[in-house]
Amino acid sequence: MASKSPSTTQQHGGAVESKPGLRKPVFVKVESLKPGTNGHTLVVKVVNATTVLNKKPRNPTFRGPQNQNTKIAECLIGDETGTILFTARNDQVDMMQPGNTVILRNAKIDMFKGSMRLAVDKWGRIEVTEPAKFVVKEDNNLSLVEYELVNVVEES
Repeated sequence: MASKSPSTTQQHGGAVESKPGLRKPVFVKVESLKPGTNGHTLVVKVVNATTVLNKKPRNPTFRGPQNQNTKIAECLIGDETGTILFTARNDQVDMMQPGNTVILRNAKIDMFKGSMRLAVDKWGRIEVTEPAKFVVKEDNNLSLVEYELVNVVEES
């Protein structure tokens, strides 16, 4: 008499139907960020935030997109693997308060004076979330690493 044991592996036959453009976010750690990359999703804590630009509109009576306050803050953010500077712009500045835990979606690496900065443009999103349990590793600041642009010549 043969007994049937449940299979531990499941195979999917045929094509998997999915909507284009929608995929599960892959959360990355700060230490894995590299220059010139984008599309990162991270959960980080804001260590500190310094406003570097807070410019009022030139003509407050005129209402238009080019006539709004310009706010830029440099925020040191990180997780249990390291820290990096994040450039927050306008509405993002209010969310990047020290102590906040935020989810950065579709973040990209910008290079500024040879060092990496993280940024979220109009294609990304910042969400303030529940406080994370991890302790930020502040002695591994990726923005302190200076990169040099090197032209690679392929030999054939």
